[in-house]
Parts: sequence; structure tokens; C-alpha cells
Amino acid sequence: MKDKVLNYLGLAAKGRMLVNGYNTCTFMMNKNKVRLLVLAEDLAKNSVDKMISVAERQKVPYRIYGLKESLSHRTGNIDTGIFGITDANLAKAILEEIDNRES
Repeated sequence: MKDKVLNYLGLAAKGRMLVNGYNTCTFMMNKNKVRLLVLAEDLAKNSVDKMISVAERQKVPYRIYGLKESLSHRTGNIDTGIFGITDANLAKAILEEIDNRES
């Protein structure tokens, strides 16, 4: 079965509805542009804690999902584990898919 979350992230990257990296995601969350934050499972604990802190302060939903290698490959990046989705509809679809997998 293909991973819908990875497909959605690839779609977001192609449609320029995705920002990545610590500084860019933090900047965009502070400007209220990020609708969903996706963090890789193998991200450093310190990075996860900092990003969750910013997300909670800005009231941005976040999920920890996948590994940096697969997320980076699907989005056309190299060794990135922090992704912000800027489109509300796509963020909702990804959020629902991740939540359905976890339940």
C-alpha cells in the first residue's frame, strides 16, 4: 500500500504549499502561514521540543510522522525533518490521514 501522507507531502512540495527547515518553519509559523507542522520521528529531541514549543504558542497543530530519509526524498529535499504545510485543505487531509493511521 502506498503511503498517502508521503504522497500528500510530495503534492505540497510540487504546489509550493510546503516550507521546510527549522528557521523557515519558525518564521512562517510566527507569520501565521503554517497550517500543520510535520516532524520526523528520528529528529533530534532538542529540535522536536523547540518546534513543538513554537507550534503550541502559535496554535499550529503538529504531528510526528515518518523518517527524515523518506520525508526528505518525497519532498525533494536532503536530510530535512521539519515540514510546514501552508495550505489549509492539504493540512486537513494530512492530519486526518496521520490520525487514522495512529488509531
